[in-house]
Amino acid sequence: MLNATTTFRWLPEAVAGSGSVQHTMTGIDVLEAQNFAALQGKRVGLITNHTGVDSAGRRTIDVLAHAPGVKLVALFSPEHGIAGRMDDTVANSSDEATGLPIYSLYGETRRPTAAMFANLDALVYDIQDAGVRFYTYVTTMGYCMEQAAKQRIAFFVLDRPDILGGEVIEGPMLDADKTSFVAYFPMPVRFGMTLGELAQMFNAENKIGADLHVIAMRNWRRSETHDQTGLAWIAPSPNLRTLRAAFLYPGIEILQAGGVSVGRGTDTPFELFGAPWVHADALVAELKRRRIPGLSIAPTEFTPSAGVYKDERCEGVSLTVTNRGSFRSMLMGLEIIAALHKLYPQNFDIAKTVELVGSQSTIDRLQRGDDPRDVLAGWSSDLDKFRATRQKYLIYH
Repeated sequence: MLNATTTFRWLPEAVAGSGSVQHTMTGIDVLEAQNFAALQGKRVGLITNHTGVDSAGRRTIDVLAHAPGVKLVALFSPEHGIAGRMDDTVANSSDEATGLPIYSLYGETRRPTAAMFANLDALVYDIQDAGVRFYTYVTTMGYCMEQAAKQRIAFFVLDRPDILGGEVIEGPMLDADKTSFVAYFPMPVRFGMTLGELAQMFNAENKIGADLHVIAMRNWRRSETHDQTGLAWIAPSPNLRTLRAAFLYPGIEILQAGGVSVGRGTDTPFELFGAPWVHADALVAELKRRRIPGLSIAPTEFTPSAGVYKDERCEGVSLTVTNRGSFRSMLMGLEIIAALHKLYPQNFDIAKTVELVGSQSTIDRLQRGDDPRDVLAGWSSDLDKFRATRQKYLIYH
């Protein structure tokens, strides 16, 4: 572990006579159990949203606002705002309960300014991520770490689980020239790491030099998905509403740039996709022929009330993961891209899907008609290198 990073662990004795598995304690729970020792005497800025709650359901905002010896002075919100309800840019505001200013990091700027961090001794990050490279909470954390390093402000990550589990790695590595707000760091689409682990990797590999401290969880194993933690489900963003959708999301969201509705404006975003020019029966037949493991598909029709093809009738496909162990969202995504390109080359813009896939060679191969399974196999060498890098920063087993 680098000297610039401190990982705080809390390992009390097990409850006497208890043979049951304990629920996961997130970073905020551990911080509370430590009586906020790491933040004593500090003026604190908190980067958070609606997912930042403790095991009792109290907002991290309120917990820190009333923590003895801690002075909470400013709040910072990511995409979708502090309440997680916005699907547009977000303005600065104030928190009704505490009166604290809320600086938006998805408004006039997506990078915090020096003025925003003025007079702070510490920044605390407590947001639930989705475990996907293009989910922007990851980038917001990276940008805040960079500014904190410039201003020599300590940076604390209150860790939370990867809701998809911490073992499976999927997708091509990001091309070096494609870093952006939806692609902060060269890594696969699904990386199998917590935000605390990511922060350690970003800090070292990007040479950020932040005074980084991770408040590690207790009772989380890498194999555990969100529904195995005992934690309440809180939708990370307005359209990512269920864990079912979260497992489909990495391979479905990549389709939208090509001109497909991914269910925004329906009751089940990311659990279906389609377009006015799709013929559902033909597309379902093509996808069934491809035998995507762990996935059930069926024809559907829908009229989205938002997003691509708002108020237009679409035909498409509904998706259900039947076996998480064999299902791989990125294989599904590649097979769907290939099928849409084959059946609807004049309507589906395959070239634009590189925006979130992040690998030009992957899109080029699909455009040529290469088998998606061969394309996926071609990622193996790069993913092995990523695993070796990733291993240095893992906190949990």
